[in-house]
Amino acid sequence: MSRWVIKGIRTGIKTTTYPRGTESAPGTTPGLPGSGAPDSEAAQALVEICPTGVFTVAGGELVADVRGCIHCLRCVRLTHQPANWQAGSFEWAAETVPVNKLPGAFKKSVHICVVDTGDCGACLNEVRQLNNPYYNMHRLGLFITPTPRHADILLIVGPGTDHMRYALQKIYAAMPSPKRVVAAGACALSGGVFAGSFTCSEGIGETMPVDVEIPGCPPPPLAILHGLLVAAGRRPPAGSPATTAKTETPGTA
Repeated sequence: MSRWVIKGIRTGIKTTTYPRGTESAPGTTPGLPGSGAPDSEAAQALVEICPTGVFTVAGGELVADVRGCIHCLRCVRLTHQPANWQAGSFEWAAETVPVNKLPGAFKKSVHICVVDTGDCGACLNEVRQLNNPYYNMHRLGLFITPTPRHADILLIVGPGTDHMRYALQKIYAAMPSPKRVVAAGACALSGGVFAGSFTCSEGIGETMPVDVEIPGCPPPPLAILHGLLVAAGRRPPAGSPATTAKTETPGTA
């Protein structure tokens, strides 16, 4: 035990430099699929192999709607011409429509109410990581609150099961204005593997207006952090959710 204590003192607390600097630590993101394929035959193979319909062919070009990606990697491992995988990206959050940013007084002190609407546990666990020393969301003025009456941002994970729909609407109504809704994870965006089932909707957007969408299954902590900063008006959003995932060069928060 004493050796672990000494090692901890020598190592110190290491916190990511994002968004003030680039993130180079390995394993911080699984990446997302991108558009483009070598030929039409390979494109059609990717369309058929994806279980959530991420890929479509439009105008002879393969298009990846990353909102539905569940990171099964079938498009990489089970085809002779794999999809264009954006391995180093994590700034995935996109605005559904251009929205007004939170006023300046809210940008540096943002309170977030997290709601699980049928999550399997994966996305919720990634949200939980934001409080650990490496990501340390408090350094950016982001705080979790248990009550919607104190919340500026409603962060939703899960596909929106039927038994949570009314509760979610009540939570949203209890939040003071200005307020923003952030949907995190493939289930919250599109229903994921549960889309079209009798138990849930096809994404939170069917229940309430969503301002910011964060794809991934689950999205890594840095992607969620980016989404929260986008909702607060402190980072630019990624491109349209239906386009290739892009690698952004982080700047100043």
